[in-house]
Amino acid sequence: MSTKVNIFSGRASVSLAEKIAAHYGNKLGEMSLSTFSDGEFQPSFEETIRGSELFLVQSTFAPSDNLMELLLMIDAAKRASAKQIIAVIPYFGFARQDRKDKPRVAIGAKLVANLLTAAGVHRIMTMDLHADQIQGFFDVPVDHLYGSSMFIPYLKSLNLPNLTMASPDVGGARRAAAYAKFINSDLVICFKQRDKANVVEKMTLIGDVKNKDIILVDDIIDTATTLTKAAGIMMDAGAASVRAVCTHPILSGKAYERIEASQLTEVIVSDTVPLKRESSKITVLSTAPLFADVIGRVHNYESISTHFKFNTIL
Repeated sequence: MSTKVNIFSGRASVSLAEKIAAHYGNKLGEMSLSTFSDGEFQPSFEETIRGSELFLVQSTFAPSDNLMELLLMIDAAKRASAKQIIAVIPYFGFARQDRKDKPRVAIGAKLVANLLTAAGVHRIMTMDLHADQIQGFFDVPVDHLYGSSMFIPYLKSLNLPNLTMASPDVGGARRAAAYAKFINSDLVICFKQRDKANVVEKMTLIGDVKNKDIILVDDIIDTATTLTKAAGIMMDAGAASVRAVCTHPILSGKAYERIEASQLTEVIVSDTVPLKRESSKITVLSTAPLFADVIGRVHNYESISTHFKFNTIL
């Protein structure tokens, strides 16, 4: 007797979860959420999940309620006798806290990993972690997917004559270099200096951008300060156009205003985090087909290694 697959969603990712379920061929499971007057909440599965393989879709972007809701869903599933509980976390929050970069700070990513494991999760499925080593924070299997499987075909479809990949900072150079190697393009890097988080004090361009169609590659776009500043510097240096590819569109503060007022031609993002509003400069590519395919492969004990190789995605 085969194990039944059930897909449920927390409040943060309902739209994406519905698309994932549709691509997989299932209906999204029914859940309810009771909220007390003080803000405390309690999720509840409104259908039997006993003995099922449960995929819980929830991105853990701010506020922390999204993480807490996921933890409660995992605990409820465990107590309802689900056979396997897989947390599908398209955007893994707190991932920027992957190490102690100064004294007396928390390693938030490790704490979140501990919480998910303690709640009873059996497997994690996520996309474009801010730091690859976060996979090692877990003692359960982690399926780490890459947004390149969506972004590279889209970039190639643009048919840009002088395509050049770029990193908005030194930390993202490895990611941009992987794109550049696959597309067989040049690579340029911006070197930035910060005095505090989300505030760029100085930025220096390393490489030639004259008459080039630049693609800035990053995993997260938060305030958009770095990307818009980098785009301005590159256009001033003679670039023909500047676009950005960012998996997770956090877009906090004045990010939308900065993007719309910037020299960026287009910002290409995924739907791991729902947009707060639409923008003519923002293009959204859906991760649903990829997550649905991997859910099917995990359920059937099939290899998912093809999703880790750039040369298999076209």
